[in-house]
Amino acid sequence: MKYYIAVLFLCFSSMLNAQKPKFVAQEVAVNKLIDGTLLVPNDVEKPILAIIIADYGPTDRNGNQNFSNNNSLKKLAESLSNKGIATFRYDKRIVKQILKKKIDPNISFDDFVSDATAVIDYFKAQESYSKIYVIGHGQGSLVGMLAAKDKADGFISLAGASKSIDAVITEQITAMDPSLEADTKKAFESLKQGQLTTNYPQALGSIFRADVQPFIMNWMQYNPQDIIKSLDMPILIINGTKDLQVSVDEAKILNQSSGKSEIEIIKNMNHVLFIIPGDELENSKSYNESFRKISEELVTIVSSFILKK
Repeated sequence: MKYYIAVLFLCFSSMLNAQKPKFVAQEVAVNKLIDGTLLVPNDVEKPILAIIIADYGPTDRNGNQNFSNNNSLKKLAESLSNKGIATFRYDKRIVKQILKKKIDPNISFDDFVSDATAVIDYFKAQESYSKIYVIGHGQGSLVGMLAAKDKADGFISLAGASKSIDAVITEQITAMDPSLEADTKKAFESLKQGQLTTNYPQALGSIFRADVQPFIMNWMQYNPQDIIKSLDMPILIINGTKDLQVSVDEAKILNQSSGKSEIEIIKNMNHVLFIIPGDELENSKSYNESFRKISEELVTIVSSFILKK
């Protein structure tokens, strides 16, 4: 009997040790606009820091929005910190504004770039990290490219688009309804010329709302293919074959545009970094399934790239 009790105790102790995180978490306010979570690995002197930038919309530090609770970025951060890499992930400024019910109607894409730049500058000034890498997810890929230039030691694109946002939206609309292609292009042409427009199909009202047009006008001036060429640092581009929002071709185009990046395509990984063996229904449902684990292959690839000598 004593033998079995001893075995059970050892097993229980092993489980506790396996679950114990290898990092310390702390809340950090970079400025009045940006709050986030810093994870610092235990027993690592001057670790490398990975700054994680979230996708489009009111996405919080954990990778969540309303009706999309998956904790993908939280899981990525914790997994990397368990590998000895410090991580910082933060709420986009729009998240804080929504919580305070004080949304700035003039918020711009450049504001997101300024916030990411402020985060990099904040941690560089501390001189507590041997290197700083930027990881941008979705829209955060372009934001990260722009912020990382001449500041970071490396850049990682997770499911980042290779085209300007007007080209991305035009492709998506055309795929759904080819008859809307010409009118979509006309509307974007007006925005390119710096002119707001009311000349668009009613079906596209949610995209070309008057209050949204200035944001898109600002965003569409940046072409990821041009920006990535200007980065003089190690670059890793990652995409999953089950990504419903950003195709593998986008990663390949970004890689070709860089000319000096590495590329990894992860089989069955979707946009929120989960492995999906099933169909599109399972894929879509997973965006709101926080019980899922993120891709272990992703964690291995990213940590190996960052820790590479």
